[in-house]
Amino acid sequence: MSSARAPTDVDDPVGYFIEDLTYHGKTERTRDSYERVLRRFEAFLDEGTTPGAATHRDCMAFVHSLRGEVADSTVATYAAYLHRFYGYMTEVGAFEGNPMTLVMEEMDETVDKDPARRDISIPAMRSFVAGIRHPLHRALVVTLLKTGMRVGELCNLDLRDLAVSDEELTEAFDLGSRPVLADRPNSLYVTPDATVGGELNGEVRTASNKRKRGTVIPVDDELAQTLKRWFAIRPDTTSPADPLFVGTAEGWGDRLDPEAVRHIVERYAREEGWYRDGGGAAENVTPHYFRHFFTTHLRDRTGDRGVVKYLRGDVADDVIDTYTHNWGDQVRETYEANVYRLLA
Repeated sequence: MSSARAPTDVDDPVGYFIEDLTYHGKTERTRDSYERVLRRFEAFLDEGTTPGAATHRDCMAFVHSLRGEVADSTVATYAAYLHRFYGYMTEVGAFEGNPMTLVMEEMDETVDKDPARRDISIPAMRSFVAGIRHPLHRALVVTLLKTGMRVGELCNLDLRDLAVSDEELTEAFDLGSRPVLADRPNSLYVTPDATVGGELNGEVRTASNKRKRGTVIPVDDELAQTLKRWFAIRPDTTSPADPLFVGTAEGWGDRLDPEAVRHIVERYAREEGWYRDGGGAAENVTPHYFRHFFTTHLRDRTGDRGVVKYLRGDVADDVIDTYTHNWGDQVRETYEANVYRLLA
């Protein structure tokens, strides 16, 4: 294995770096992104020039070759990947220096922290959802659209995190057993306790929930209906945590991970013309786009930024406490009166 070699003996620097990203706990999606960019840079270099021998002019030429082909923010992202690669390989002693340092100082392009995103109307999104026939795929998309949760939070949901007023489901499944849901029927609980590599409810998790405080999110009739259709085909699972969403193809009965959800969403977004390679956050519809859609449309319909921030799980403790203590009046009533309809 490359990890057993001295860094100065690395014959495939890109492979060495990607392997170390694995050891550092980076996701497959992150590793694939880095490798795609770094292999592209490797192929760009003149024959006989290795990444270790590349100069700052080689790096500048590569960055310049991207301009006009991809968005400015993507140019900046690719440059940042290359900069990190060189910085790391220098630190471990495989390279003598980082030729990207000067390039980064002189670049005009920057990573767009808050890109303008595709504007999709509620009727257009309703049509998109109607085209998703698979019960699991529709349940994933509708849950993201109706709750605004992050993809990792979606994957970490267990049956105990879902409370529904449906006798058929409650008799068949052990739902809503969390005490916080005892007096809050038709709701989902998003815990702050899930971390990558940490054990929760008897299962080691592969995704983190980024919330600092737990959040109870209402489940309206459309989401309840969509989840019931999913339960009709949901495979049994061997996980002691009883995940809400599990695989129906590869990894049959295993908890879905964020990468699997991203692939599912990408498939339907491509079919709709809402995703293309190199499109970036401003153009492509991803699971994170659904969080943006939820925020924009629910905020516009309610005029209540506090409720939306509470549901997103990104408000200060004092505000969260306000909505937690008056959940029925301020959260459920506001949500149910204003949440958009997605099913025909």
